[in-house]
Amino acid sequence: MEYCASPFLFHRRNTREVVVGEPARGGVVMGGDHPVVIQSMITCDTMDTKASVQQTLDLVAVGCQIVRITAPTVKDAANLKNIVAELRAQGCQVPIVADIHFKPDAAMEAAKWVEMVRVNPGNYADSKKFAIKEYTDEQYTAELQRIEEKFTPLVKLCRELGRAMRIGTNHGSLSDRIMNRFGDTPLGMVESALEFARIARANDFHNFKFSMKSSNPKVMIECYRLLVARLSELGADWNYPIHLGVTEAGEGEDGRIKSAIGIGSLLCDGLGDTIRVSLTEDSPHEIAVCRDLLAQIPSLSNRTATVPDIKLSYDPFAFGRRSTPEIELGGGVKCGGEQTVRVVVTQATWDKVAPKIRPKDDVKPEGIYEDLNVFEVDPTIDFKVNCETQLVTVKDGVALPAITAFRLLAAKLKRLGLNNPILLKDCLEFTATPLEPKIALLRASVVIGSLLADGIGDGILVRGEAGGGQSLRLAYNILQAAGCRSFKTDYVACPSCGRTLFNLQTVTARIKARTDHLKGVKIAIMGCIVNGPGEMADADFGYVGGAPNKINLYVGKQAVKFNIPEIEAVDRLVDLIREHGKWVEPESEALAAG
Repeated sequence: MEYCASPFLFHRRNTREVVVGEPARGGVVMGGDHPVVIQSMITCDTMDTKASVQQTLDLVAVGCQIVRITAPTVKDAANLKNIVAELRAQGCQVPIVADIHFKPDAAMEAAKWVEMVRVNPGNYADSKKFAIKEYTDEQYTAELQRIEEKFTPLVKLCRELGRAMRIGTNHGSLSDRIMNRFGDTPLGMVESALEFARIARANDFHNFKFSMKSSNPKVMIECYRLLVARLSELGADWNYPIHLGVTEAGEGEDGRIKSAIGIGSLLCDGLGDTIRVSLTEDSPHEIAVCRDLLAQIPSLSNRTATVPDIKLSYDPFAFGRRSTPEIELGGGVKCGGEQTVRVVVTQATWDKVAPKIRPKDDVKPEGIYEDLNVFEVDPTIDFKVNCETQLVTVKDGVALPAITAFRLLAAKLKRLGLNNPILLKDCLEFTATPLEPKIALLRASVVIGSLLADGIGDGILVRGEAGGGQSLRLAYNILQAAGCRSFKTDYVACPSCGRTLFNLQTVTARIKARTDHLKGVKIAIMGCIVNGPGEMADADFGYVGGAPNKINLYVGKQAVKFNIPEIEAVDRLVDLIREHGKWVEPESEALAAG
């Protein structure tokens, strides 16, 4: 299987065009040769027409090209008529997407008023109970027929009215039927989407795109690669556009880093026709990140340089860290083998940060580049390495983008029968003018995160960020976001929408204030149950909106506390963490108690 023309040379995936609205009247065409489209979602109650209109206008003002609005009930879907009418009366022609999950009737109503309908195959026709059941082939076929009966009316209506559709699976909301046959896997996500696509095609409806979203960038990358490879196997006319996004990415630097890893890696391989950066912040903040990220892709992907025809060193459809021997970096720090991915800094950075480092700090340099025994290689030419215990990296000044260069280095080492540990760099050349911190963050995240998702890298060196402390912190944050290392509390937080049952930004800040010292603990903060239980499958604890002003608490994907008043919920979450032996007192409180 292949997911792109070449992982060493950029070729944008050839897709059919999908039309959202009327292009002559502000509609959007995605796919084909059209630029990648930026989209986002409003966060207010869909029944609040005035707020919905204003939030849409605010998004359009900063460059959003498609706006999504949740329609959890038929009543909400019906109010889309008023929202769209008011937007058009104010001269705003931006296409509107109705976000549908559990209610086919709501989808049928919404399709009357908006340009696009998003359906989630995992819960459009199924109610998730996390039930364990073996399906016979006959039972499975019967389930598919039931789904076809529920989904076909919407397909026919969209075809009749000229609407577009997004078939969007989420890692957190696969149906019990898919889970039982394929597991909570990228394959399950792909098969779930293809079932719905086959129904659409059987009704001669092709104006749709796919999405495969996960809060884990490595899972998300795997899913999209597998989807595109499967579409290619199915035939040339299965070349539907895809929408990229890391769902529940969170806020601040962490949300931006996770999104840059997942979205940026795929864009550099020529995949993606629309994108959204899902942040637990005000929606307009997402648009600037999308634009900045898209602006970096041309220089981070290989557009011109010829690369030797060589086999990849890794399986792009199943993550596995590259096997290497363990070596000494110095100072008692080991690298490679089963060791965690190490953080290396330049001498200049060490000089800046060393005086501030305390013995117990988790964020600290583990090697100084100039002091290491590193063999610098130009992977575009033949080279020899004396032994497998030699740390290698790509030489500065090589005329390739870093992602391509390190993929090529790993591939050539494999061809030589060598497994040397590799030190990754975020850049191979410097400009006279330092990068803006927000740009340095995105570039380092795309480059290093992409390679870590490929399983390449035993140490990392961030140099694009000029600030010493900032570059060190960024390196650790990239490792955490890529799932390679845990040095702080990990949060999965949804970006809010009209389904959200509490103020996500306020509550997230409150939870972080109480728990951000819990190294290695993963906490999910979800506004509703649409993706909650599934996205929390690999979280230790979950805080989920169950009803207005009521919170349900989870351990893993199992709800254990119900209908807790919101005013008490953070305290009860802390109590739950204590009950399960994951709580430690913050250092300042522990010292005071001592």
